[in-house]
Amino acid sequence: MAGNKKRKRAKNEERPTIHPRNKYSQNPPDFVFLASLYPSFHSFVSYSRDGRPRIDWTDFNATRELTRVLLLHDIGLNWWIPDGQLCPTVPNRSNYIHWIEDLLLSDIIPKIDTNADNVRGFDIGTGANCIYPLLGAALMGWSFVGSDVTDVALEWAERNIKDNPHISQLIEIRKVESGDNTLLVEHRQNGQSGGGESNLDVTDCMSSEGKPLPSSSLNDADTNKTYYGPPILLGVVRDGEKFDFCMCNPPFFETMEEAGLNPKTSCGGTPEEMVCPGGEKAFISRIIEDSSILKQTFRWYTTMVGRKSNLKFLISKLREVGVSIVKTTEFVQGQTCRWGLAWSFVPSVRKMISANVVKNSNPSFMLEGLQRQYSAIDVLQSVESFFCRSGASCNLNASSFTVDITASHDHCNAILKNGEQHCDRAAGCEYVQDSYISSSCLSLPINNLCFRISVFQQIPGTLLVKGSQKHGNSQDSGAFSLILQRLEEDLKHRFCRENRKV
Repeated sequence: MAGNKKRKRAKNEERPTIHPRNKYSQNPPDFVFLASLYPSFHSFVSYSRDGRPRIDWTDFNATRELTRVLLLHDIGLNWWIPDGQLCPTVPNRSNYIHWIEDLLLSDIIPKIDTNADNVRGFDIGTGANCIYPLLGAALMGWSFVGSDVTDVALEWAERNIKDNPHISQLIEIRKVESGDNTLLVEHRQNGQSGGGESNLDVTDCMSSEGKPLPSSSLNDADTNKTYYGPPILLGVVRDGEKFDFCMCNPPFFETMEEAGLNPKTSCGGTPEEMVCPGGEKAFISRIIEDSSILKQTFRWYTTMVGRKSNLKFLISKLREVGVSIVKTTEFVQGQTCRWGLAWSFVPSVRKMISANVVKNSNPSFMLEGLQRQYSAIDVLQSVESFFCRSGASCNLNASSFTVDITASHDHCNAILKNGEQHCDRAAGCEYVQDSYISSSCLSLPINNLCFRISVFQQIPGTLLVKGSQKHGNSQDSGAFSLILQRLEEDLKHRFCRENRKV
């Protein structure tokens, strides 16, 4: 089917790299070394004609034993799962943990509880492997609630926790009662907003006959994509609880036949772990709906996504429920691609300007998620346009991908003032700007600024935009950093908005 056709990367197009803080980013698992230490793993290691060690990825016992020895040798965790349960790969699951770490360390949104030192996470569908709570607790010292519905998952998750007493106090396993799941529209009609009103009106959730429609069918003609199943967050998260994040490895497929289409790997997986009616699209839609009621109960809501084609739909649903920010990433999964989707209802940090403003004469930022039709030259031209609108003098050099700018005091004030108005207009954008700046910046004494903006290609779809100031003093450096923040906001808004039309 055309809709399932995967895009082939260009010959010279690089794949995303493993997270730099991942233990395996520079040192992938050494099968020969592990086999010499663990006899139980030795029998699964064979050698190719050129002498390279390998394991049979279609053998569930081999993948399970590899996971066991990696967790034991590299992280100090005792671990096991029974036959047939989903077997995680340690390097890939670590990528997700480190991405959440990035979100928590960023200054995009503030901490919910500034007095709490411990980070608290919620793992939706933790499974018998309980991999995310185990990794998060062992690597980061985070505490977790892991939820699941099946007895075997609950039993083995508890076993894996008890077998690691040094972190067992950090992890709670919570049973999800399988029953009729309450629809989002019913909560709205009962006035249970869970921390804030959604931007959707109740009348939008009604059919022409005046009957409530399943909320995940809103703006989606395919009613088969509606999730009906055990509770996910609503009905599992308790009153008064607060979490820094939730995470989820959702059921990606609609049928077990679809789940078994990859003959190159065997990682197990039960129907409860792998499939649900409507697949990941319906399941993640329900997480979004639950989040629109729970709002700031979580600082960040996150999930994996198996199909890039679903990202556009899911981001559109996030716009509907009025999130403050959306972030995406791509995970390295060997020959399989997965994407990360994160969102929040916590307002972006409003950065006030003071005499102690952070001064950086060479600020930079990443511009991520560009579609293929946009190139570095498109961004460079947008940079030139941004500064020309304020009346600043610009000189674009397409060969070196730079723009040289000279801006007077009035030009700088115009840039900052226009940026503030732009922020107000952009508040509903799916990629809401990371920071706002108060109008007090307009009174800063600013000398003429001479600086250069350079655009560098990173991995496909990602650009580095860097500013370098010429002969600036420390006070000018503070103003220059603010101007670069405005430029970042403008470029993200411009290209995010255009991407939604693709």
